[in-house]
Amino acid sequence: MPRNPIGERPMTDAERQARYRAARAARLPVFRNRRPADHRSRARRWHDAVAELTNLQAQYVAWLESLPENLQDSATAEELQAIYDLDLSDLQAIQPPRGFGRD
Repeated sequence: MPRNPIGERPMTDAERQARYRAARAARLPVFRNRRPADHRSRARRWHDAVAELTNLQAQYVAWLESLPENLQDSATAEELQAIYDLDLSDLQAIQPPRGFGRD
């Protein structure tokens, strides 16, 4: 996603370089916002995602079981019941391939 322009028009390359050099000469701190790299393997990410889905399903089941009597026939209860009815055992049984030469 592009950043908002600083001025009325985009900076030229020379202006951008001059701004960079002036900031370095003034020893202003450099702010870099980078997301941390996810070093987990695809198989590990798969297992973590399935575990998260299973955990969420258990939380939704607990919510469904704790609904008051007057909400048992509501749209919320129907959606919670649909989540409860999902069979995640097929997802849990899948073992993704480990990759080239490691299968």
